[in-house]
Amino acid sequence: MNEQAERHQGEDTGRDEEAVSRFVERFAAELTEAGMQRMAARVFAALLASDSGALTSAELSERLRISPAAVSGAIRYLVQVNMVRREREPGTRRDRYRLFNELWYETLGRRDHMLTRWEDVLREGAKSLGPDTPAGARVAETVAFFEFMQDELARMLDRWREHRDKQLRGEG
Repeated sequence: MNEQAERHQGEDTGRDEEAVSRFVERFAAELTEAGMQRMAARVFAALLASDSGALTSAELSERLRISPAAVSGAIRYLVQVNMVRREREPGTRRDRYRLFNELWYETLGRRDHMLTRWEDVLREGAKSLGPDTPAGARVAETVAFFEFMQDELARMLDRWREHRDKQLRGEG
């Protein structure tokens, strides 16, 4: 769906585009406060607020009133941290940037893989530092924390799927 069609669709639903813009900027500010790059946060929030969950660089530039170069840098970051994927618009040379279908589930699932890689490196580090040294004990505790986090995250994501499925079936 192009920018104009999406804007028109928003008008048809009675959506206040100024309120949507304020939401995008407010959520982006929260993401920035949490450590995300400012422009990446704005692009992510704009994608999240779009009905299609996908926009082109030109649509993002227009919506956020930023340069194509700013969009490009933000997208590069969001793709790198697996929050957005790039896809080619059929029959064109333009890319669309799309949120993952189960955005938060997928994002947290990918973090799980990152934690596994960190655990492996930290385990080696704990061995190298020696378990009887303060540094070795600190690194070993970090490994134990990540192991705990992974176990809890896996269970939480399973519970989320069950909860979401019940909601979709109208049971909860």
